[in-house]
Amino acid sequence: MAGLQFKNFDTPDETRPFEAGMGRLDVLQTDGGAVGRAVFEPGWRWSEHIKPIAGTDSCQSAHTGYVVSGRMKIVMDDGEESECRAGDFMQVAPGHDAWVVGDEQCVVLDWTGFADYAKRG
Repeated sequence: MAGLQFKNFDTPDETRPFEAGMGRLDVLQTDGGAVGRAVFEPGWRWSEHIKPIAGTDSCQSAHTGYVVSGRMKIVMDDGEESECRAGDFMQVAPGHDAWVVGDEQCVVLDWTGFADYAKRG
């Protein structure tokens, strides 16, 4: 492992577009694993814009992240639900749907759940 490592999301190692132009995931590969910045456009919904890519009934990624801007509603498969917004730290278990709330982009940094997120087979 390097003593210092710097990367910038403006020049990611990989960019994965979401269905219908509803956002993207920028991925940085680091010595500690993949770190992602997702930009979710207003109107984005996991079950509409990622489900066709993932091929699962709900999101099966666990997320540990920070909401940079915007708001998102998250509903677990068991019905538990919450909303996260700019400034929130979040941990979300596998088995959920999510969507952008309002008319502002939701930008999320995630250091556990984006290694394979929105990755086409």
